[in-house]
Amino acid sequence: MEESETIKAATCPNSLVLAVNGERFELPSVDPSTTLLEFLRSHTRFKSVKLGCGQGGCGACVVLLSKYDPDREQVENFPVNSCLVLLCSVNGCSITTSEGIGNSKDGFHPIHKRFAGFHASQCGFCTPGMCMSLFSALVNAEKKDRPEPPPGFSKLTVSEAEKAISGNLCRCTGYRPIADACKSFAADVDMEDLGINSFWKKGEIGEVKESRLPFYSPNNQNCIYPEYLKDEFKSAMPLDSRRYSWCCPSTVEELQGLLEINLAEKGKRTRLVVGNTGMGYYPELRQYDKYIDLRYIPQLSMVKRERTGIEIGAAVTISKAIISLREENKDKSCSEDNLVFLKIADHMEKIASESIRNSATVGGNLVMAQRNYFPSDIATILLAVGTTVSILTGLKYEKLTLEEFLERPPLDSRSVLLSVQIPHWKHVENGQSTETDSKLLFETYRAAPRPLGNALPYLNAAFLADVSPCKTGVVVNKVQLAFGAYGTKHAIRAGTVEEYLDGKTLSIVVLYEALKLVRATVVPEDGISHSDYRSSLAVSYVFEFFGPFINEGAVMSNGLLDRCNGSLLEEMPKVNNNGDHFDLTESPALLSSAKQVVISSREYHPVGEPISKSGAAIQASGEAVYVDDIPSPTNCLHGAFIYSTKPLAWVKDVKFKSKSLPNGVAAVISFRDIPKGGENVGSRTMFGFEPLFADDLTRCAGQPLAFVVADTQKHADMAADMAVVDYDSKDLEPPILTVEEAVERSSFYEVPPFLYPSHVGDFSEGMAEADHKILSSEIKLGSQYYFYMETQTAFAVPDEDNCMVVYSSIQCPEFAHTVIARCLGVPAHNVRVITRRVGGGFGGKAIRAMPVATACALAAHKLCRPVRIYVNRKTDMIMTGGRHPMKITYSVGFKSNGNITALHLDILINSGMFVDISPIMPLNIVGALKKYDWGALSFDIKVCKTNHSSKSAMRGPGEMQGSFIAEAVIEDVASMLSMEVDSVRNQNLHKFDSLNEFYESSAGDPLDYTLPSIWDKLAKSSRFAQRIEMIKKFNNSNRWRKKGISRVPVINEVTLRPTPGKVSILWDGSVVVEVGGIELGQGLWTKVKQVTAFALSSIQCDGTEDLLEKVRVVQADTLGLVQGDLLLGALHLNQVVKLLDFVAICWLKD
Repeated sequence: MEESETIKAATCPNSLVLAVNGERFELPSVDPSTTLLEFLRSHTRFKSVKLGCGQGGCGACVVLLSKYDPDREQVENFPVNSCLVLLCSVNGCSITTSEGIGNSKDGFHPIHKRFAGFHASQCGFCTPGMCMSLFSALVNAEKKDRPEPPPGFSKLTVSEAEKAISGNLCRCTGYRPIADACKSFAADVDMEDLGINSFWKKGEIGEVKESRLPFYSPNNQNCIYPEYLKDEFKSAMPLDSRRYSWCCPSTVEELQGLLEINLAEKGKRTRLVVGNTGMGYYPELRQYDKYIDLRYIPQLSMVKRERTGIEIGAAVTISKAIISLREENKDKSCSEDNLVFLKIADHMEKIASESIRNSATVGGNLVMAQRNYFPSDIATILLAVGTTVSILTGLKYEKLTLEEFLERPPLDSRSVLLSVQIPHWKHVENGQSTETDSKLLFETYRAAPRPLGNALPYLNAAFLADVSPCKTGVVVNKVQLAFGAYGTKHAIRAGTVEEYLDGKTLSIVVLYEALKLVRATVVPEDGISHSDYRSSLAVSYVFEFFGPFINEGAVMSNGLLDRCNGSLLEEMPKVNNNGDHFDLTESPALLSSAKQVVISSREYHPVGEPISKSGAAIQASGEAVYVDDIPSPTNCLHGAFIYSTKPLAWVKDVKFKSKSLPNGVAAVISFRDIPKGGENVGSRTMFGFEPLFADDLTRCAGQPLAFVVADTQKHADMAADMAVVDYDSKDLEPPILTVEEAVERSSFYEVPPFLYPSHVGDFSEGMAEADHKILSSEIKLGSQYYFYMETQTAFAVPDEDNCMVVYSSIQCPEFAHTVIARCLGVPAHNVRVITRRVGGGFGGKAIRAMPVATACALAAHKLCRPVRIYVNRKTDMIMTGGRHPMKITYSVGFKSNGNITALHLDILINSGMFVDISPIMPLNIVGALKKYDWGALSFDIKVCKTNHSSKSAMRGPGEMQGSFIAEAVIEDVASMLSMEVDSVRNQNLHKFDSLNEFYESSAGDPLDYTLPSIWDKLAKSSRFAQRIEMIKKFNNSNRWRKKGISRVPVINEVTLRPTPGKVSILWDGSVVVEVGGIELGQGLWTKVKQVTAFALSSIQCDGTEDLLEKVRVVQADTLGLVQGDLLLGALHLNQVVKLLDFVAICWLKD
């Protein structure tokens, strides 16, 4: 599909036509597996839509999808994940991206301005997706029947604003500034609750604050569905199935015919699709010959409301199912049943994110649960209410209970789920309704890492019970208990527990026996994580459901138990309209309130001022250019890594499953292709080099074996997936996989003496002074993946005179420059590495980015063509390594008052196969540990060499683990002494004498040591003591819910060092600055602009107002300026900038 083919008049009937930001695109042909994201990034000029995870889990790819309904003559708008939506499914639709709502040329949208002003964008890679999620919420809020909001605000509520971004991940900023930007549009927002921003100053009143916000008006929204598309849509025909391999049957009979044809065409693969969201959880790189779109079959897309219940077509999206179930609540003739529907809808709203629910279907979710054992919430909650399903197999129609459907063998290619039927419970028995004093109770439960967004549950459950009062308590007439997602193939009914409870009067004894049966029933399969936790959750949910009925004095009143504490059905939220006052009594906000106080000085103005981050607005609009946004030349190739799946093995051969090269593959690069004079080197640190490719021996799983190059990234990834590696372990010792094995085989990396920390005091004497001792206590810390939003990416372009230009998303381009030159065997001046910005790094884009850039450069050098790569998320996670795992054994001695006298640590660090930066870990760990006065501190730290992928720097390498170890020891001591942890922390804070002993020359002067005063100030400003007393009272009054509070000290040793900078004053007085550091989202460019403006302001001359606007910081270029070093968090340019600016301004005066 060439871009020139996409923009033309409608000349081909039954063609795929869509609009993107108002621009018309027509595609005469297209690969049906092409996603909307692929099309937008490869065939349009709009790059704001980012590929983060490729599975619909991060929200970086969110766009607004607008569909026209000709019957109602209305446009439906909803956010979708473009990485999952198939391009053929958006025929006749309009797509709006972040550039489409505002940009630097036409003016930024208030969303962009507020994201920038509230400091809600750091690396900026996720920001356009955030903006589109919020924009979608604003558009849809205006359609709601609510009072008109005050000028500058929307009909959105604070709760809705926070939920709008529940499907968007950010790894840099933290969600409070993002949430503040979103909440600023809500009519019910408390302006005092909004955090630090660049709009108003401290002390300004609410009305002034409102006036300073960028004005928002819903009437100024750009046209998101162009008129010309409506006219075309009215006369549109289904896509030509011969050109697109995309079939759109309009009846069940047509679907049957297509399935029969598919059965006859043996060897051809057909995929049934609606929203394609299943590909996010079960990704497939294999190609399909035909796609069948089920959305146009009325029977599968309708919601029927009948006297016996509600029938939902299998192709109905989860979002539409939620709306339909809530509409049932408007009819009060069967209120208990309708409230069951409401509870189901409420639970469905916790599934995935809104952008997923808008595409995912009820039927697709159930089929994944039945066929792939997906941990489905929908299956569990529908199982509890006696749902039935209709299935078509060939020409045969079947109606089964949901339980039977889940337990039958996986559906074959001839079977289709048509609909699900949720019954009205007052009509389930013989279709008769009987008036009794029994009451229907229904509740659903879900435990997940996050309450909203893309988080699979540890366990879900739903309970339906018919109960009635009696003289001795409450009788359970009938009960249905469903459990799912706890580590079994599919959701189950707890039949044994149901049989036991049916007909029984609830009592402590009855409930206790029931809970034992639950524990015996809900048993996760072997190997499931958190198995005990999942089982205990099931027990606690049953206890929570039935427990209130056992309380003394519990009586039935108006269908509810007076003392059920929310276990039963509740009323819907209501909208109150008090004249002009906008008041929505809906669910409370997700986040607690907070206040931020920053005191700045004018002495170094504008240094320290909370100005908007440099480039934040263009990051929000999607105009900021990342490496993968750079347009590809016409002859560009794309790469993908083939990596080892064995920890230690001989590599005999690397080949493909097919005899010939896979589609689009141009070459396979390995260590044999390194040019004469070059070296097999992929990265370096001060401690040594790491090979680019394994040679004949692979030393860890995830080590690159080869680099396959193809015409598209999809073809490269598919080819890498098709690679078959022939391994042999002959004459090899077993791999070292644990630190214990490394100790047994003395497999260690040497730590240079100048990097190994010194002991403090005498451990034996400290232990002798102790009143109590804890001996050989153990801590195990696992690894952690970086999960930067932008995966590893690079783009290498051959240049004249045997030179190579490499665009890399890297934190240390100078190191990559050296490695590339050594690998290619060329002088360093023949290599140029350019980095403008990085879409998140956290240390993972330092050393671990070098092999990616080097592999691209090697392939480009060999093939004399540009080569680029955007590493897919799975490969990135396997190859990149992550944080250092470690095992810690400690012994500690302490006094009865909590004063610690001695601490000894034995630490084993798993550094992986290659050295990377691992030798710095002991110094960093101990540096963080020293934040407390341990009396005497001794340790034995070993850096273990194992057959794992190399571990590297990650967000405070060693410092995070050291701080965790320190707090674990403090809490262990507090627990043994039955003391408040805060008291033990306070007891062991440094005095200056101990600080000087632990930190020696770094301690500074006594007046500089402010930690104790900060500690006391924090306690006072936060009312810490009062809060502790409030928490104690709360915990004494609540049996099941408990609260806690904590404050933790952190000490960070700061080292100042100069780094290079270059300042240029242009003819018009504007300023260009280049620095030896990388903009990762930490605001480096912003700080440099502030320092430059401060230096310029010290010289009195005309035109120095608005100095910040005169300064531009440009991308890092290893030939333009020698870069700083590996540690790129900050720069100290004051003196350099002052000197160069002084010379330049004097020149301007002349």
